[in-house]
Amino acid sequence: MTRRPDEICATNIPSRHLLDTARTEAEILRGRMIALQEEIDWHCYRIYGLHDDALEHSNPPELRLGERAFEIVMARQIESGDLESTWFVRHGSTPVVDLPAHWSASYRDVVEKRIATIEQNSSIGLIERPEYKRRWSTESWEDMEQKALRAWLLGRMEADALWTTGDARLLSTNQLTDLLRRDVDFLLVAALYAGRADVNLEALVAELVAKDSVPFLATMRYSINGMRKRAQWEETWERQRREDAIDADTAARGDEFRERAEDCVYEHWRATNLRRLGETPEVYAIRMRSETADKVEYEVGRLILEARRTLKRSDVGEIPAPPKFVPKDFLSPDFWRLRDELDLPRERFVSFPHCQRDADGSLVLTWAGYNHLKRALAIAAYYQERKDSDGWPAERLVPLLAGVIELVPCLLQWHNEYDPDLGARMGDYFVDFVQTEARALGMTEAAVIAWTPPATPRRGRSRRAA
Repeated sequence: MTRRPDEICATNIPSRHLLDTARTEAEILRGRMIALQEEIDWHCYRIYGLHDDALEHSNPPELRLGERAFEIVMARQIESGDLESTWFVRHGSTPVVDLPAHWSASYRDVVEKRIATIEQNSSIGLIERPEYKRRWSTESWEDMEQKALRAWLLGRMEADALWTTGDARLLSTNQLTDLLRRDVDFLLVAALYAGRADVNLEALVAELVAKDSVPFLATMRYSINGMRKRAQWEETWERQRREDAIDADTAARGDEFRERAEDCVYEHWRATNLRRLGETPEVYAIRMRSETADKVEYEVGRLILEARRTLKRSDVGEIPAPPKFVPKDFLSPDFWRLRDELDLPRERFVSFPHCQRDADGSLVLTWAGYNHLKRALAIAAYYQERKDSDGWPAERLVPLLAGVIELVPCLLQWHNEYDPDLGARMGDYFVDFVQTEARALGMTEAAVIAWTPPATPRRGRSRRAA
């Protein structure tokens, strides 16, 4: 059974031989499918009474687009100037005027009769038209192959050995390239993707990262309008966190609600269930608890739910759905492609513009598969290294610190577990970290958050040069 390039790359280390073999098999299978579809069409025309002749063939050859009877009729009409059509251009097929010489005589005879029927039978001529024929439109094999090879390379760039071994980290694209040079399979597939053996690996890795990464800071992702929408989403998340806090608080008050539920249920039960003759108070109490156990549990749940609804109504209110994003809300078409209207992260990497080291000007990145805590640890480690080892001034450290600040709400919500090595809860630790570092930089947290990337100078000739 033939396979598409993405299926080959998902289960194999792709090679020119594997891909070419699959392509040959795919073309044979597609040609066979086109031929059989033609036989089905002409068989149906006959059984529905549209013509009386048997214009099917028991063993048709494989067909390419452009070789079906109605396409030959169209090609001849175009050649004679009787028809204008973009059918062949649009479908990437070649017009065929003369019947292919490799067809058998019997099949050529059948197709000649089909052509004559199309031209002479108005019913067949009406239905044997592009509007009613299967188009067999598919993405070109070359495009499918490039996409599959690209996905394979990107998947290799996410290998566990690069990102999950040891501590989470930030790397430059040049550093990532140096690590990938040790991967022989990556080098072979990179050459296959680039179509040349002497592929520039640094440029290739940089291009792959650029197309499948999103900047770590919101201000580098969104337009002005997009930032407004992002603020609305953050407000929604904050109110949802307040709802979660209410849920956690009421759950922690379980004993209080159980006591109230028992008082209510037991009082009602005792009013309708008197002690039996000879029944001791202890046995009576046991019978009461046994017969009311389900009602108590139901009442506990009802009281908790009622308390949550009341608190959420008074403390949070109705949470409106935040607005969906549109392409113009993002600063790059690639960001929109990777995030879409709900801003759901689908990128493989997170980029860090304006955070390159002096000795290595290539883009800094990290793996998008890290959770919020690991990403915060990776940014903090990079921040500390640039501060202590490279002596970066405040203006160069600010974007990194802003990146940690953006993660703090999620750290407090999802990763505030206690770390014995640090002697603190991780969310609380990073709250203290950003406060301490902001003061060290001589700034407030608000000023750090308000940081915006420097404007990119416009390129072009000056008036004087013009």
